[in-house]
Amino acid sequence: MDRLTLFGKVRAPDFPAGLEWLNVEKPLTIADLRGKVVLLDFWTYG
Repeated sequence: MDRLTLFGKVRAPDFPAGLEWLNVEKPLTIADLRGKVVLLDFWTYG
C-alpha cells in the first residue's frame, strides 16, 4: 500500500537520522509522538 490510507490521509515521514535534538534524552520518532499534540517552533539566529 502507498503512504496514503484508505481515508486519504498522508502519513508523516520519520525524522531523518543525524538531527540534533534539544531537551530530550534520545531522538524522537513519529511513533513516539502518535496521539500527542505537537507544536513545531522554527527559528533563526538572524
